[in-house]
Amino acid sequence: MARSDLERIWSVVARIPRGRVATYGLIAALAGLPRRARLVGHALRVVDDSRPIPWHRVVNAAGEISARGDPEFEQIQRKLLEKEGVAFGANGRIALKRWLWKPKG
Repeated sequence: MARSDLERIWSVVARIPRGRVATYGLIAALAGLPRRARLVGHALRVVDDSRPIPWHRVVNAAGEISARGDPEFEQIQRKLLEKEGVAFGANGRIALKRWLWKPKG
């Protein structure tokens, strides 16, 4: 994978506004990398902590926080989203119809 692909992904994720979420697939498409949702997941795992990338605003296509090796990260992500006002249903999902970021242009 090219460093430029990572940079494009990080640039798109940085645009997600507070209180909104985007899916891995949406980020991939907006970065010009359609069908590369897994690459988005990789890019968010390797991003340098010094970059202000709101990784917590990216969820899967079902509106769920994707499982990681350490469940603590899932709780951190949920708490960060709730702090921004994003609500989770009883099923643990985010209603994408309500919370999905819809970029203009």
